Parts: sequence; structure tokens; C-alpha cells
Amino acid sequence: MATVIISIILIVIVASIIRSMIIKKKNGGGGCGCGCSGCASAGICHKK
Repeated sequence: MATVIISIILIVIVASIIRSMIIKKKNGGGGCGCGCSGCASAGICHKK
């Protein structure tokens, strides 16, 4: 029973992290958490 409870808690934590990342992406934020100036992958995150 403890395994099931711990698994559910972990699934909720992972789902909330993924949801937070999606919300940040929709609001124009990047996925890495740092600024985009000088980032080689800025073109991938912010398509023009």
C-alpha cells in the first residue's frame, strides 16, 4: 500500500512540474530558466 501512495505522490509532483513548464512556455518564458541573450538555442525557443 505504501508503494501505491508514494507512486501517486511522485506522479502528482511530476505532473505539476510539467504543467508549470507548459504555462511558462505559453507566457513566453524559456525552458531553461536563464536569459536568452547569448544563448545558442534561442532560435529554437523563440521562433520568429
